[in-house]
Amino acid sequence: MKNFLLDTHIWIWWANRSGRLDKKIMKLLDNADSGFLHISTISCWEVAKLVQKEKIKLSEPVNLWIKCALTAPVLVLEQLTPETSIESTQLPGNFHNDPADQIIVATARLNNYTLITADSLILDYQYVRTMSARS
Repeated sequence: MKNFLLDTHIWIWWANRSGRLDKKIMKLLDNADSGFLHISTISCWEVAKLVQKEKIKLSEPVNLWIKCALTAPVLVLEQLTPETSIESTQLPGNFHNDPADQIIVATARLNNYTLITADSLILDYQYVRTMSARS
C-alpha cells in the first residue's frame, strides 16, 4: 500500500467529516492501514493559524481539536527535520512562496509519499507525486 501525506485542508475536512472530500478519497482515508497516512507537523501550526485568523471555526479549542485529530490510529505525525527544512528551500522548478506548503511538499518528496490535496498550485507542481481531492 502507498504512503500518503495529507495536506492541511484534507486533514481538517477528513477529521471534521465536513463532506468536502469526494467519496473516493474519503473511502481511501477511512480504510487506510495503520501507519500509511501522514501529517506534517506544520499542519498543526497551520490549523492553529487558521483558527487565530478566524478563517475556520472548530467544534472545540484548537489544542483539543489537534490532540483529538491526531489520535486516529492510522495517522503518523511527521516531525520537521533539518533535511526537510533544507529541502523546502531548494524545491526544483518554480514553487510558490507559502512556507507551510513548501514544508509539506518537501516532506512528501523526501519520504516518497503521495500528497493528497485539492490545492491547484500543488497539483500543478510536477516535482511531487499528488492525488487530487477535488470533487
